[in-house]
Amino acid sequence: MKLSMKKILPIVLTASLVAACGGATAKQQTAPEKKAEAKPAATAQVQTDGSKYIPMDKRSGAKSVVYFTRDLSAKGLQKIYEKVNQDITGKVAIKLHTGEKNGPNIIPRPWVKELIEKDIPGATIVETNTYYNGDRYTTEGHRETLKVNGWTFCPVDILDEEGTVMLPVKGGKYFKEMSMGSHITKYDSLVTLTHFKGHTMGGFGGSNKNLAIGMADGRIGKKMIHAGESGSQWGITKEEFMERMVESTKATVDHFGKHITFINVLRNMSVSCDCEGTAAAPVTTPDIGILASKDILALDQASVDMVYALHDGKGHDLIERMESRHGLRQLTYMKEMGMGNDLYEIVDLDK
Repeated sequence: MKLSMKKILPIVLTASLVAACGGATAKQQTAPEKKAEAKPAATAQVQTDGSKYIPMDKRSGAKSVVYFTRDLSAKGLQKIYEKVNQDITGKVAIKLHTGEKNGPNIIPRPWVKELIEKDIPGATIVETNTYYNGDRYTTEGHRETLKVNGWTFCPVDILDEEGTVMLPVKGGKYFKEMSMGSHITKYDSLVTLTHFKGHTMGGFGGSNKNLAIGMADGRIGKKMIHAGESGSQWGITKEEFMERMVESTKATVDHFGKHITFINVLRNMSVSCDCEGTAAAPVTTPDIGILASKDILALDQASVDMVYALHDGKGHDLIERMESRHGLRQLTYMKEMGMGNDLYEIVDLDK
């Protein structure tokens, strides 16, 4: 389903943009820490109710740059990546959701293949095993699923295949450290390539969810986020779940420092996560485009804003999913944690 952004982009721009724009549990290690870039401190009072959307004119603070293209193609992905790749150096990991077997909504493989061949030669796709018992629960099953889905054109590193590593969580109220796949320490830079969509528990899955759950190892880290001390596999929900995800993400973002970047692809946006595979709910939200930024909060916020800006109720299902799961707390807690800005300027690459 497609909709021209000529109608919805001006709404997003009006308020603030027009002026400018796992299977292993081996012995754990301690990761070497990398210095993170300083982020502007939040100055506005933060809304903690994750079911409440904060309009742009109710936000305050500094602005970050978010790039946008309507070009949903391999060329569009390359064009926008080249705007945010200045600090991607050394051995590069690409974190994306490779999907359950035959999942219909994942980022098209040819787009990723062309991006790697032309812009990131030698890059490795990275994943972790799942917390739930499915196609990617074990390393062996995960590797078979990768073959079925066609992720065979470059190396794919299952980060927790050989164990786990603890990364520090600075300023967290739930965690002092987060358990990750041990191979994360092999990489110098990280490209966060995210299929933006809904999520059964998180409300929406943007770059925050991609890193929070996707980098945590399948047995320890994901349990820390989903279950905690609740005694139930999926015992943590709503605001606390969003906050735990943010703290997990912060460990990865701080680890890579400036050598990390973020891209959200707003296409085939089911209310279901790609982990639901062929059982995902039908797509009812129009395709929008691709967004990218060096600021994870600004990027996820802009993605959410563009869904809210859709006309004639076309964003209803995804908005209902975000609000009913209290998923918007992901955004406000990232701001509280000093991870970026919820105000931004859009740079439209199509003009």
